[in-house]
Amino acid sequence: MKKILTLVLSVAFACSVAVAMQNTGSSPAASKTGNANSRARKPIFRASKDQIKQAQALLKQRGFYAGEETGKLDDGTRAGLKKYQEAENLKVTGTLNKLTLEKMGVTLTDKQRTM
Repeated sequence: MKKILTLVLSVAFACSVAVAMQNTGSSPAASKTGNANSRARKPIFRASKDQIKQAQALLKQRGFYAGEETGKLDDGTRAGLKKYQEAENLKVTGTLNKLTLEKMGVTLTDKQRTM
């Protein structure tokens, strides 16, 4: 009787460990190579300070921005970008993404071109 009880408890423990490993996404294979179920994230597109200054200058010329050319994406710049993107039939994001910079004629870096 003790052998059967020990066997049942051992099987139950093994099953609970297996379920816990599946729920946490941990497995011996995944711990060596990273989580096999996760996708690699794409790199984040970031505009340089000089590119932001160029965009601010263009927004100012077009009347979408009245602030200084600081090279920082402040609230006024984001609002101007939204107006510009809407006027140019671009997706309105308020950010300096690749498509917006290209439309503005701002030169992209080699790294930005590959994104």
